[in-house]
Amino acid sequence: MQGTAAVVGAGPNGLAAAVVLARAGLDVTVHEAAGEAGGAARSAAVLGPGTVVDLGSAVHPFGAASPLFTQLGLHRHGLEWLHPPVVAAHPLDDGPPGLLHRSLERTAAGLGADGRAWSLLHRGVVERWEETVESVLAPLVRVPAHPLALASFGLRAPWPAAATARALFRSEQARGLFAGSAAHAVLPPRHVLTSAFGTLFGAAAHATGWPVARGGSQAVVDALVADLHEHGGRVLVHSLVTDLAQVGPADVVLLDLTPRQVLGLSGLELPDRYRRALARWRYGTASYKVDLLLDGPVPWRDPRVAEAGTVHVGGTLAEIGAAESQARAGRLPERPFVLVAQQGAADPSRAPAGQQVLWSYAHVPHGCDDARAGERVLQQLERFAPGVRDRIRERVDTSPARLEAWNANLVGGDIGGGSLDGLQQVFRPAVQADPYATGVPGVWLCSSSTPPGGGVHGMSGYHAARRALRGLARSRRRTG
Repeated sequence: MQGTAAVVGAGPNGLAAAVVLARAGLDVTVHEAAGEAGGAARSAAVLGPGTVVDLGSAVHPFGAASPLFTQLGLHRHGLEWLHPPVVAAHPLDDGPPGLLHRSLERTAAGLGADGRAWSLLHRGVVERWEETVESVLAPLVRVPAHPLALASFGLRAPWPAAATARALFRSEQARGLFAGSAAHAVLPPRHVLTSAFGTLFGAAAHATGWPVARGGSQAVVDALVADLHEHGGRVLVHSLVTDLAQVGPADVVLLDLTPRQVLGLSGLELPDRYRRALARWRYGTASYKVDLLLDGPVPWRDPRVAEAGTVHVGGTLAEIGAAESQARAGRLPERPFVLVAQQGAADPSRAPAGQQVLWSYAHVPHGCDDARAGERVLQQLERFAPGVRDRIRERVDTSPARLEAWNANLVGGDIGGGSLDGLQQVFRPAVQADPYATGVPGVWLCSSSTPPGGGVHGMSGYHAARRALRGLARSRRRTG
């Protein structure tokens, strides 16, 4: 198909959309406001020479599982997924940690009496993994391509994670492991549909893992850019678009922007109903990021935690629920839920020999710039890894305000493109049949504010680009 396309925003979704359009034959230009492509999937040596720090996304369960990334064959451009010895760990004050392994059987065996329930909850999704991923990484309001897989997952999805954990598991070990996965929804576990996240992330661990990209998350971006260049597209950096006229005449325009940035674009005459929907869009709980360079391994109380690529630091199910509820209500938790990535467990290149980069963020109130948040992250780490403070050589804190200043899509520190509560779980960003259509002919939305939401998987960009190509074909048939 001949024609021109402009993409505003070079995050993973914008780049994915650009690649799909370029492979279809369009002449594609991507406009990126920053000095390099990548959005919230960039990496840099912010902790000093020889370090690789993921500035945003760090661990990629749905990058490894992405149907688009698999289809594109990004390994041809150097992308390599590396898996840690243990997928994830959930340390507790009393008793052994919950350990999430690639093997469903090994994970179940480690959970003792709760092992059978863990296996029953996840096995059906794992066995239909490819069909399930294709279904859930797409708009939910549609005729499903794999109804049996979606139905199997759907039986597990609607419930609050806290209710599922208490109904199925007896130990804090299993409950905490499930709650930690469910907390990726960035909602209190008492909310409906949070079991979907607990089940999906657990199943991903057993099916395709939670890997990191060799050399940093920037490798995902670099592979997408290389594929775009291979098919004739280009990325213009330092190209801030404030008026749609800046992208010039194009047959299709895709916006890797959240509703706030879309509303701020001049030259975009949105229908009143759609504009009102964007104005009502709710952003969610923020992240307060703390990156550390340590002079050695993290001194976890249980040494098995050191083998995990991801560590959920939050304590018991009840503690996680309290912390998430406080953050959502606008109060800085005394003991916030902290997500930790130990990429060095899979990729030793992230730090000089003998040292370790520790990536972490806490869930805090939207827009929170309370400096105490960084201290509370360290307190939570010290709680389960006594002496970790003494190993810190360098530290960089990134508040929600600094996250937004770095990447305008991270409004108030919300890294998911908008809260997943209520109807925003299903209808993103408006209640309409086509979630990617803006109502302006030829202009489409492709950010994480559209289905399937946040994460480095490129599927929002993929689906939006496919809709844009079909729309372009229809318009040409009408005028041809």
